[in-house]
Amino acid sequence: MTDTSTWIEHGRGGRAWVDPVGAGVYTVPPARNEPVLSYAAGSPERLRLDEAIRGLRGRRAELTPVIGGERRHTGEVLEATMPHDRRHVLADVHQAGAADVERAIAAAREAWQDWHRWPWTERAGVFLRAAALVAGPYRARLVAATMLDQSKTVPEAEADAACELADFLRFNVANMRRVLEEQPESTDEAWNRAEYRPLEGFVYAITPFNFTAIGANLPTTPALLGNTVIWKPSAAAMVGAAIVMELLEEAGLPPGVINLVYGDPAEVSEIVLASPHLAGVHFTGSTEVFRGIWNTVGQNMTRYRGFPRLVGETGGKDFVLVHPSADVEAVATALVRGAFEYQGQKCSAASRVYAPASMWPAISERLIEAIGQVRMGDVADPSTYVGAVINKAAFERHKQAIEQARTTAGATVVAGGQTNDEQGWFVTPTLIETRDPAFPLLRKELFGPVLTAFVYDDDRWDDALRLVDETSEYALTGSIFARRRESLSEAASRLRYAAGNLYLNEKPTGSVVGQQPFGGSRASGTNDKTATTFHLTRWTTTRTIKDTHVPQTAIPFPRNGTSPQSQ
Repeated sequence: MTDTSTWIEHGRGGRAWVDPVGAGVYTVPPARNEPVLSYAAGSPERLRLDEAIRGLRGRRAELTPVIGGERRHTGEVLEATMPHDRRHVLADVHQAGAADVERAIAAAREAWQDWHRWPWTERAGVFLRAAALVAGPYRARLVAATMLDQSKTVPEAEADAACELADFLRFNVANMRRVLEEQPESTDEAWNRAEYRPLEGFVYAITPFNFTAIGANLPTTPALLGNTVIWKPSAAAMVGAAIVMELLEEAGLPPGVINLVYGDPAEVSEIVLASPHLAGVHFTGSTEVFRGIWNTVGQNMTRYRGFPRLVGETGGKDFVLVHPSADVEAVATALVRGAFEYQGQKCSAASRVYAPASMWPAISERLIEAIGQVRMGDVADPSTYVGAVINKAAFERHKQAIEQARTTAGATVVAGGQTNDEQGWFVTPTLIETRDPAFPLLRKELFGPVLTAFVYDDDRWDDALRLVDETSEYALTGSIFARRRESLSEAASRLRYAAGNLYLNEKPTGSVVGQQPFGGSRASGTNDKTATTFHLTRWTTTRTIKDTHVPQTAIPFPRNGTSPQSQ
């Protein structure tokens, strides 16, 4: 806040900040993707990261909800542990109860009175500073927390917690400026303009365990547009959430704009979704949970002051379709990286592949060889390629699916398939082949390091296209591999609605902010494409203003040959 700022009473017993100058049509720094650091042995970034890892591992932290800027010790504690060292407790995290959730709603409503009146430039300044903190002094801690909290390797954690998070913050600011520039036509008689107001109420952000960047983006995007937020992070990503909250406070985010609430998802959601002041839900997680939220909001519609915005990115059963003209090495590389990096715990991960019979022996041979060479273990070890799955529930789900494949006629575990929970929740990368086009692992999301293959006859390319499109209810990401351009074009046309992010001769993971805006439809979500102008406008409600220069003073009558305008 500048020394020249002033305040006015806003009629509700509080004050609103007014910029007394406003002497400029402001631009913002151009958004560029944050460079990925190498973390080579002995590099400055590697030394800083190692120190941050030692710091987080060596201290059992105490974390609390942050409500209206206050940290609340509730006494009900949940342990945050490392998936690859499941007995190692990183933090004791205080869980919010019903009264705390009500306090968070009240804090969000109170903060809204001032925050939604802040000039957009000042809100942008908070989040641009946050981006600089992510890329600079907070980088090592964020990457370390992501590694230990989520069992991500160094390259995966760097791409997520440092680069993608900084990108989200910067591109959101740049795209907000573009939204504000979208204005209606004016005439000589009147100046027409559009005002992009925040929603009236608060936004409920529910974030997943698998990406620190998504965990931060879901609450900060609505906040950038002037909304206040209640943020419910995943119980498997609580340490990273605490660091993000600390960073936002240092960036200048006022108390109550984002309220961090750890707690039981069902209990928190029941209270929040029942509030008449709910203005929107920003969600990333399972399809089943999002459908439940949508259903609850529908049942509560008569309670709300308006119609809540529902924005969700949900499940995926992402495909790789291989044409007989494809390059074997490119396909094998894409499958290993797309299916097994971060243990397949990406909503974009390759989980089903349709390959022609003529190519499958060569592809499977390379996959078997690669799976046999994958190093699994402690993610702090630079040689580790995959860590552990997130928790016991995920471990048991993957173990059961692999065992089912072993005992099902027509299915074969081709490679991998081992599980071990002695030290951590480890599931080896697994390749399953099936002759059944309706096999459950070709239809249902598993969210783990399991790739299922269906081999089709080379002359049944048309059937393969139909199976890719119709087998699964999801439509998030997909890849098509072919050397023949006409085959790529045909497949992209036939699979037009099968994926929101389509990759040609590339793995279906690794979207970059500003380059491949992310999101899918069908059972994969509302496809609002994060960090784009389309996504940002979901958190605004537009007011159109007509400013007439010279008001009419004469009332025309029908005998004059004209009649008053009806609107």
